Order: sequence, then C-alpha cells, then structure tokens
Amino acid sequence: MPPPFKRHVFVCTNRRPDGHSKGCCASKGSEEIRDYLKAELARRGIKSECRANAAGCLDACEAGVSVVVYPEGTWYGRVTLADVDELIEKHLIHGQIVERLLMPPIVRTKKQP
Repeated sequence: MPPPFKRHVFVCTNRRPDGHSKGCCASKGSEEIRDYLKAELARRGIKSECRANAAGCLDACEAGVSVVVYPEGTWYGRVTLADVDELIEKHLIHGQIVERLLMPPIVRTKKQP
C-alpha cells in the first residue's frame, strides 16, 4: 500500500521541567508552530498531501524547535513561527531542503554502565 501522504511532518511538542539542561521544544513555541503549520496546510489546500503532527520527544530539544519531514528524514532545528511559510513552500510543496534550518549535529555522550 502506498503511503497516504506525500510528506509527513512531525513537530516536537515535548515539555520538560523548567530548568532542564536540554530545554524543551514546547517552551520555544512548538505548539504554536504545529498549529500554524496545520492551519496553513489546510488553507493552501494541501492537507490531503502533507500531514502535520505533534511528536513526543525527538531527543533534540537542545536544537529545538525540532521538526522532521518524512519520507526524506530531514531534520530541522531552531525552527520559529517565522520559518513555517518557507518550510511549506520550499520543502513540502517543491521538495527543496531549507538548508539554513537543517539541524546541526548533536554530540551525544555514551552513558557509563
């Protein structure tokens, strides 16, 4: 069965306690970004092609607001409300990566047993 959507967008809406070392996407406006993204997809008439969902923790809040677009598996970081229209126009409609929003590499340290 083919996927029901051309693209699927996940916006991290994870909420961590205040003062957490990684921060959280919710405190950076991710819920507003997700709501605007969904509304814009509907307004532009492409919500049947592109699905936007809230995501739980994507484990990248330090580079958040984190947004992932599938099927490409493109991770965007530090996304703001002002970036959403460009993301829709360039990536979701025209399939072009928004280079300036690509998530920087996150260095993870291995936990000791």
